[in-house]
Amino acid sequence: MKKAIEVKNLTKEYKDFKLDNISFTLPVGTIMGFIGENGAGKTTTIKSILDIIKYDGEIKLMDKDNKNEALKDIGVVLDDAFFPEILNAKDINTIMKSTYQNWDSKLYFKYLNDFKIPSKKQIKQLSKGMHKKLEIAVALAHHPKLLILDEPTTGLDPVARSEILEIFQNFMVDPECSIFISSHITSDLEHIADYIVFINEGKILLNEKCHVLLEEYGIVKCKKEELENIAKEDYIRVRKYRYDYELLIKNKKEFKKKYNSEVIDKISLEELMVLMLKGE
Repeated sequence: MKKAIEVKNLTKEYKDFKLDNISFTLPVGTIMGFIGENGAGKTTTIKSILDIIKYDGEIKLMDKDNKNEALKDIGVVLDDAFFPEILNAKDINTIMKSTYQNWDSKLYFKYLNDFKIPSKKQIKQLSKGMHKKLEIAVALAHHPKLLILDEPTTGLDPVARSEILEIFQNFMVDPECSIFISSHITSDLEHIADYIVFINEGKILLNEKCHVLLEEYGIVKCKKEELENIAKEDYIRVRKYRYDYELLIKNKKEFKKKYNSEVIDKISLEELMVLMLKGE
């Protein structure tokens, strides 16, 4: 199996936070959604992958031993970094032509046109949505094999988000391309992700195929007396409400068979996150 990203025992410690010995693998040709609350460790992980910060552990990109060589084939959108705001999109093209050997000006200006981004308007004059689209255009315009995206659809309206997701899906037509995407908008990930990694307080709580989470995991609502008859090993988390309980279960088919349960609700990634964090 070809690997776009391989992270082994990644650790990064700050005064008030620790990324705690995490490991995961992104296979080539797939999309991995990286989810978690603010401060969970998502951006620290991404900065480690990109060698922006120092870390302990091992990170390998594109199956290459030379990480600097691999970084040339990576398109990046970060949540907290971009070009000086006095520049415009045309200036960026000039800069990137001398930075990336594979920079494609024609493709870049096509994205600007598709996204309706004025090429001569300073970045500081762009809306947040346009700013984000410009970052994505830059990330795609040098024909990368791997996209690493930190909150790429934040600030975009639903129509613009749909357009961006379609661009990512078109990017994935090439079986050698891969995407690692961190996002708070979990509904977007439900549409495009092959794998979901859920991180909390610097530790990975869940690493699973997206379709397994959405199709096999589920929510069971029950009363206290019903809960007492359900074995603890048959649910992952339980959350108490005023009048009943919600159980996060891993296998709807097995649970239904064992407990003759008629109603097992489907689960969204957002509901999964809430139950994992708020449940016991």
